Amino acid sequence: MAAPCFQEPNMNGDDSVILFSTSNSPEQYTTTPSSSSYHSSPPSPQHCINPTYNITVHNLSYTYVPNRGIPLSVSQLLQKPKPVAILKSVSFVAKSCEILAIVGPSGTGKSTLLRIISGRVKDEDYNPKSVSINDHQITGPAQLRKICGFVAQEDNLLPLLTVKETLLFTAKFRLKGIDAREREERVESLMQELGLLHVSNSFVGDEENRGISGGERKRVSIGVDMIHDPPILLLDEPTSGLDSTSALQVIELLSIMAKSKQRTVVLSIHQPSYRILHHISNFLILSHGSVVHNGSIELLEETIGNLGMQIPLQLNALEFAMEVIKTLEDSYSKSTSDHHPHATENKEPYSYPSLPEIEIGRDQHDQTKNMGDYFSNLYEIMFLCSRFWKIIYRTKQLLLARTLQALVGGFGLASVYMKMRKDEEGVAERLGLFAFSLSFLLSSTVEALPIFLEERRVLMKEASRGAYKISSYMIANTIVFLPFLFAVALLFSVPVYWIVGLNPSVAAFAFFTFVVWLIVLMASSLVLFLSAVSPDFISGNSLICTVLGAFFLFSGYFIPKESIPKYWLFMYYVSIYRYPLDTLLTNEYWSISSECFSWHANDQFPSECVLTGNDVLKSRGLDKDTRWINVGIMFGFFVFYRVLCWIILCRRASKTTI
Repeated sequence: MAAPCFQEPNMNGDDSVILFSTSNSPEQYTTTPSSSSYHSSPPSPQHCINPTYNITVHNLSYTYVPNRGIPLSVSQLLQKPKPVAILKSVSFVAKSCEILAIVGPSGTGKSTLLRIISGRVKDEDYNPKSVSINDHQITGPAQLRKICGFVAQEDNLLPLLTVKETLLFTAKFRLKGIDAREREERVESLMQELGLLHVSNSFVGDEENRGISGGERKRVSIGVDMIHDPPILLLDEPTSGLDSTSALQVIELLSIMAKSKQRTVVLSIHQPSYRILHHISNFLILSHGSVVHNGSIELLEETIGNLGMQIPLQLNALEFAMEVIKTLEDSYSKSTSDHHPHATENKEPYSYPSLPEIEIGRDQHDQTKNMGDYFSNLYEIMFLCSRFWKIIYRTKQLLLARTLQALVGGFGLASVYMKMRKDEEGVAERLGLFAFSLSFLLSSTVEALPIFLEERRVLMKEASRGAYKISSYMIANTIVFLPFLFAVALLFSVPVYWIVGLNPSVAAFAFFTFVVWLIVLMASSLVLFLSAVSPDFISGNSLICTVLGAFFLFSGYFIPKESIPKYWLFMYYVSIYRYPLDTLLTNEYWSISSECFSWHANDQFPSECVLTGNDVLKSRGLDKDTRWINVGIMFGFFVFYRVLCWIILCRRASKTTI
């Protein structure tokens, strides 16, 4: 086992020092629960014994072809978009036990560089000869995704889970090959390492839900991508949006982890403070996609001095470098040309042997190891169901909104249509009640849209990293929402059915409740599908309203089938309003088809029945009892929209770079 890569720092006075226990260090350090900041001096720099993974990038270039905008002239229509060079022959080495910081003005390609070396690019955008690990060539992005942990700039976390739950669910998804006790110990150890024990039972939170601080949330994001213990950790601006103290805590944490765990850490950062500089071993400064400095801060100071410039006292070397970056760019280009006169002519990357698969799998637990695919999928579904239940239970807005909607809607409609008469007016009122109930039930699921959209980014991140399958997510979502939506259907059906005075048969009531359940299930599937298509809440809400409006228009309630134009007739058959409306009418009148609802008196007969239940059904073209056929069609819609959602999410996950 490798020796530790740092020495214990001295503890001066009352300064509290937060250190972390490691598996390869004899000393055991603990985290003070009440402490939330790091006051220790940085450990003295040492060379790591037996370095683990070194990344070598050689002549890495990346060109982006922008999407064609709206053409304003014929010439713009015929002209192809010009490719934009994001990275130009970038070369560097990131060593184990050290932090390499990628620095530069906005738009210089820092994030793009990190995404490429973390494997978050398409296969066609990756140059297999530009990246190597321990002098072994990496042939594709999939290899990099296996071996590298990547922390994006945005904290894509579920706000209603606690810190411990977030890490524990991640461990369940990504460490299926170990038992529950070992997972629990791994999470506890990681929380101690990240300094999160004192907030382990606090909600993660977000802008709307109060939770942990920004610095703590960033450390949770780091923990999510460290749960499987990757030897290489890449972070895109981990200090962005943090105050100076929180930013220093994060960098100190990464510095200690790099040395204690022999990790290779590469991160991008904007204008680091003077104290942060001491924790970073090397800096890669980019300008317009090209390297202008590659080395330590001392080397940067020396370079600036050799150019005849003096760093002002109020600035550190890196801040001053940003101000004179054009001069550094010219100097670096000239020095590169002087040392390598043919560098600009020969850009062919080195050729390395492929990295053995066994090395890439270091400390990785294959999802199917020691278990079949069936059990792996079953475990995924169980864990996802558990997480769904927690989120739904804690989403008070969703619970209260759906419960109040069902109760208020049910009792409100019942109060309007109370004790309907069995006459011609009552027949018209029943049709209006069913139509309005349909519209109310189908539109009442829109409030779930922002919840689905919030979960989508987390889903894309986790699914793209192999935490679980999209199909497992869809099955778990369905299992959890079935009983929840059944409760909603029951809360709505009871007051409407019995207060209004619909068909008094118990079997008819049970079937009515079943149909209402299918209606809300269909609506839930439709909203889930449209949330997968929509980029944001506004467009998603507009799309849902448009689709539901079109379905209602062509349901046969406003326009009879015979009056619908032929080119719109397909909408009549795909309308999710038509089938439940016909089913509710059939359920109401089929068992009382011979009952009379309107009598007409004349001279020959004292009274004559002119409207029976059968006549009501025939007026709607319902000559046969098609209730169960319609149930099958509604169930088909429920499954169809979920399958469409699954296809779209799979496609999104395959393209995601989160």
